[in-house]
Amino acid sequence: MLGFVGVASLVGLDIGNLEVLPIAEVLGVAVCYAAGPLVLSKYLSDLPGLGVMACALTLTTIVFAPYGLAQPLGDVPAEAWGSIAVLALVCSALAFVVFFLLIAEVGPTRATVITYVNPAVAVALGVLLLDEKITTGMLVGFPLILVGSVVAAGGGARPDIVAIDDEPVCAPS
Repeated sequence: MLGFVGVASLVGLDIGNLEVLPIAEVLGVAVCYAAGPLVLSKYLSDLPGLGVMACALTLTTIVFAPYGLAQPLGDVPAEAWGSIAVLALVCSALAFVVFFLLIAEVGPTRATVITYVNPAVAVALGVLLLDEKITTGMLVGFPLILVGSVVAAGGGARPDIVAIDDEPVCAPS
């Protein structure tokens, strides 16, 4: 919840102009990002990650293709096609490969922390590279995201747990 409130602060909720459909869409995306790694580890762990990723991207392409084909292309500049290629290859395909490696390394629960850190990084890059202004929401949101991410990732070892031969054992009270 800390991370969620932090992201909401970071992007700046305008309470006076809330619309139900966009909020439902954002919540749906958040639920899918959180559930995806868990489904992967529970039901698809015996399948190769690259194959699962290829199926996911193929299904996404099939679902979104009609919407894309319905839009008139008109005169699309080469720079726009280059941006589309980078978004497809780097920001989607490569990102999926890295995300699967992250899931394999730290587990599905810790891997989902990236969904909270990602908006913070995007806003920080906007401030650093695009001269966007720092807002109160950013100053409130960043610490909440960081604390929420640490809590969600486990935050370190619990003091009442000790390890004996790499096996956690409750320490005597």
